[in-house]
Amino acid sequence: MLAPADLLPEGSQHRLCRRLAHGAPPFRLDRARGGRGRWPVNLDRDDQHAVPPHAASPRRAADGRGGDGSPRRLAPKPLQLCQSYVSRGLLHARPDPGDPRRSLYDPHEVAALAERRHRSRARREVAASTTDWGEPILRSALTRIEGGRFFYRGQDAVRLSEGATLEEAAALLWDLPLPPGPWDLPPVTSAGSPFETGLRAVAREAARPDWAGQPERIAAGAARLLALVAGSVSGGAASTGPAHARPLHAGLAAAWGVGEAGADLLRRALVLCADHELNASAYAARVVASTGASLAACVLAGLAALSGPRHGGLTPLVRALAESEEVRHDPLRAFSARLARGEALPGFGHRLYPQGDPRAGALFAVLPPEGIWAEMIAAAAALTGLRPTIDVALAMLEQRLALPPGAGLAVFATGRTVGWIAHALEQRADGRLIRPRAAYAGV
Repeated sequence: MLAPADLLPEGSQHRLCRRLAHGAPPFRLDRARGGRGRWPVNLDRDDQHAVPPHAASPRRAADGRGGDGSPRRLAPKPLQLCQSYVSRGLLHARPDPGDPRRSLYDPHEVAALAERRHRSRARREVAASTTDWGEPILRSALTRIEGGRFFYRGQDAVRLSEGATLEEAAALLWDLPLPPGPWDLPPVTSAGSPFETGLRAVAREAARPDWAGQPERIAAGAARLLALVAGSVSGGAASTGPAHARPLHAGLAAAWGVGEAGADLLRRALVLCADHELNASAYAARVVASTGASLAACVLAGLAALSGPRHGGLTPLVRALAESEEVRHDPLRAFSARLARGEALPGFGHRLYPQGDPRAGALFAVLPPEGIWAEMIAAAAALTGLRPTIDVALAMLEQRLALPPGAGLAVFATGRTVGWIAHALEQRADGRLIRPRAAYAGV
């Protein structure tokens, strides 16, 4: 909740508002005041009604016309701009409990909006910016991220994770009724880590054409592919079979030797990982789907993208960080040294969630961080104000449940398979080939 005591220094408020009005790039907030850089901003002060440089100047005639006789065009005042942005849903305002005439704004939203306004509107520059957390580039009815929350087809994903299975999340995102189990699966041979085993299993299926026209056949193929990923990352023990038609999370729990409480944690994690809008792996899956490739090929593309250390591959890096000797000895000192060397803190800070990743928060609510995990989270907050992401929660889940090394990433991959399939189906229905152009920058 925003509080008046947390207001930015008045000079900072005024500068931020003027930069927003002028379309200037946002400046870095002064983290020395409080150390976290998450102050609300008051933009309703009277002295912020400054006229931008491109509006009327003192030299213009008093009759409302410029020196050349042309009509004078007054630019909107910062307060009017902010109110306009609120009405269009680009900013969110809260009344100041101490003064009902004032409003409080989230500085992260203001800075992000200022950055977007600063970008050139040239067509090529706008197109180039879309690949780097920029403007939306396609329409999707799958997942919406807004206000620190995310929704699967309009349903709050965190709330859904409290009781739904991954299969139920799949039926929602695919907009298809799932076929009843058991699902027939090919034999799976364990090969290295759980993730590597899943990658190899899907690769063997990728060349098979499976785009059937009937919804029931599409649903059967998608369900079979999801079960293949779940079965392969567990070494085949999680696969449903004639003797036991059980939920996928229960199969994973049995394969990894965790009890009922652990199975419920896996269920929640799987649902929370099911989709996350147009991330790198989802986009990779959509590109492949647009070519008409098989559903397994789309999932294979998603798995390949997920393996990178700037995506799902971050999860094993977080586990390694937590087990490093310097971090276990003194997390605050170790994190401070990393930052001094210009290194990032893997698993902390998400550009879509400046106030904290709701997926991590949902898992921490039922599995509170303890020991080194609590110390790492506290150290990151004290030094940077950054909060843990889903990668930290999955790494902690892997360690606390004594799962096989790499199981956290395997859970991520199994859950996200639902989203890759959903994106592939949606892109396939769109019917267009994704084929962007490149601006040649060579000699």
